[in-house]
Amino acid sequence: MSKSKLSFAEMISQAQVMVTALNANAEKISKRGIDSAFVTEMESIRTEAKKLNDEQEKLKADLKSKTDALNAKMEELTQKYSEAKKVVKLEFPQTQWMEFGISDKR
Repeated sequence: MSKSKLSFAEMISQAQVMVTALNANAEKISKRGIDSAFVTEMESIRTEAKKLNDEQEKLKADLKSKTDALNAKMEELTQKYSEAKKVVKLEFPQTQWMEFGISDKR
């Protein structure tokens, strides 16, 4: 199976146009082996592909939202960690830094 250069949405749209035209010209295309069962199956596949594409787009949006939330939370965590690390370095001798997970030399 060759990979289409069309996006999923474009292929789904083109398939819809094809199904509509096949239905409109059923008599002519039946002579070439494309019967109503073929068209019905193609429409069913197109419908399922559209549904899956819509679900995928929602998941992409949800992922972007979660990624933004995670980035914001990681920024907060990084600031708190940095502040704690500075306090530990000021308050404790370097020999105790490992106790706090700090492996810095200075």
